Amino acid sequence: MMLNKIKEFFSIGPVFSYFFRIFQKDKDGKYPHSFNLKMMHGINKISILMFLVCLIIMVTRCATR
Repeated sequence: MMLNKIKEFFSIGPVFSYFFRIFQKDKDGKYPHSFNLKMMHGINKISILMFLVCLIIMVTRCATR
């Protein structure tokens, strides 16, 4: 019982589904559309891409030293 709650708490499946969802168009109309939500997803896209670029730069700098 307690193990299931802990496993559910640390489940990262919804996080990855969010990452894939914001980089795709919503074809079935499953999620609401509003200007504020679109801007939030746009900012999240920019921050995710910047994080990945910085991570790649840090790894290459560490590997070349």
